[in-house]
Amino acid sequence: MELTEVGELDGVLFGVSDHIARITLNRPERGNALTAPMMQWFRSVWHRVAEDPDIRCVLITGAGVRHFCTGADLNAVAEAGSVGAGLGRATQEVFFTSRQNNVWKPTVCAVNGMAAGGGLHFVVDADIVVASTNALFVDSHVNVGMVGGIENVGLAKRLPLGTALRMTLQGRNYRLSAERAYALGLVEELVSPEALLPTAEQIAHDIAMNSPNAVSLSQQAVWSSVELPYTQAVEYSYGLVKTNWQHPDFIEGPRAFAEKRPPQWTT
Repeated sequence: MELTEVGELDGVLFGVSDHIARITLNRPERGNALTAPMMQWFRSVWHRVAEDPDIRCVLITGAGVRHFCTGADLNAVAEAGSVGAGLGRATQEVFFTSRQNNVWKPTVCAVNGMAAGGGLHFVVDADIVVASTNALFVDSHVNVGMVGGIENVGLAKRLPLGTALRMTLQGRNYRLSAERAYALGLVEELVSPEALLPTAEQIAHDIAMNSPNAVSLSQQAVWSSVELPYTQAVEYSYGLVKTNWQHPDFIEGPRAFAEKRPPQWTT
């Protein structure tokens, strides 16, 4: 299978090693803000992740220690007069994250500073969020005349409704601290700045060592519970369980355990 090419793009880095794809937003002088060319670049990245059997997990972070991602580059928006064509559905126009590209490989998000506006896409759609103690979560859409929409729906799924609404409506004047985000469950692991990447790397490594098929189906089962009623989610998940019975990893896992050796997963 010929893999999708991921070309170089100013302001973002991509590499793969040890079954982990690493994406680094690399515009620290601009708060790691997002530009229009990044949208299609991310779409290509997620196609590559989906197609490449060597990739089992994705780690996303930002360069520097002050900002994870401050959202859309407002200077570019002011110059262009828009942030997108606005002609279709969100699923036809927004491609920053795995969920937005329907890619079922886990994402670990390492938040190294302020995550604001569009930067929250990566946080709310991540499977696991690790944050440094200097991280902050802010939504400033309404401060600049924009609607807090897609990311804010994600916030409402991962935070108490009142907190999501306060972030959305109070804008930049309310900053959710890393400690508070951890207490409320938006962040799964809170660490010192110097421990951020080693911790996120270890989590990604642990995921990558598991059966890729079982991980993907398990991921889909859990995410389905966010959208479906309980009984329907259970039935959907049981269908995924039964699907896995036909996969070679279902036999390899117990066999490797019984033989006291590392499993050899099918990719």
